[in-house]
Amino acid sequence: MLTCKQFLHELNEYLDETLDPQTRAELQKHVNECPNCWVVCDTTQKTLKVYKGMEAMAVPADIESRLMAALAKKIKDKGPGRCSGA
Repeated sequence: MLTCKQFLHELNEYLDETLDPQTRAELQKHVNECPNCWVVCDTTQKTLKVYKGMEAMAVPADIESRLMAALAKKIKDKGPGRCSGA
């Protein structure tokens, strides 16, 4: 029996439909039987559809310059050799 952890490990390939038919069938069976994985899969599919359907938009110049200034200040304030751990 496939576990949720195994399903999540294969989720990307499952959604891209790049798995071999047998593995895909096993994952589909798990999704059909596991409400938690079904929600994860359904939500991810819907999110990808929304994201892929969006057109890229340019950031207005004034916002871009303020953002870059804020980032430069943040980097400067952090100082050399300091890492946030992210």
